[in-house]
Amino acid sequence: MAHGGDIIDELTTDHQEVEELFTNIEKLPSGESRRKQYADQVTMELVRHSVAEEAYLYPAVREHVPGGEALAEKELGDHAAAERTMKDLEGCAADDPRFDALIAGLMTEIRQHVADEESNLFPRLRQACSAEMLNDLGDKVQKAKKIAPTRPHPSAPDTPPANKLLAPGVGLVDRLRDALSGRGKDV
Repeated sequence: MAHGGDIIDELTTDHQEVEELFTNIEKLPSGESRRKQYADQVTMELVRHSVAEEAYLYPAVREHVPGGEALAEKELGDHAAAERTMKDLEGCAADDPRFDALIAGLMTEIRQHVADEESNLFPRLRQACSAEMLNDLGDKVQKAKKIAPTRPHPSAPDTPPANKLLAPGVGLVDRLRDALSGRGKDV
């Protein structure tokens, strides 16, 4: 998911890609195995996206946006809830009775989170930071997503410096597991 551009453009493109995956899930009937494949792809994208936001977006919000501490804490709370849902979803097949409720809950959580970021947090960050700073953060987010974990780890730290130190190693293990299992292959 390397798109280029500033952090806001980068993360907004991620949001659009996740929404496309959600739409693909919604088009398929309940129990269809491809729903699980799409859910795995959604989880992989969301985990990488969240790790990058936690490493670079929220620290920038805390530092540069008035009221940024409260904004960042609210967003981290959203991430924690979504990560718990993704962890529960990870253990479900598409025909599991819990799958439909979990994926519907995740979609609702993420859509609300995205709407809040795009209508509230991103405009405030754009106003508070220079174009150069936003571009630098965009580059850092791209790099972070390449080495980030691809599976939910609800007990992992979500703030620097611990998250920046642990994410690459956990990401490597996750990507090896994905390669061996075939998880995340295109549907």
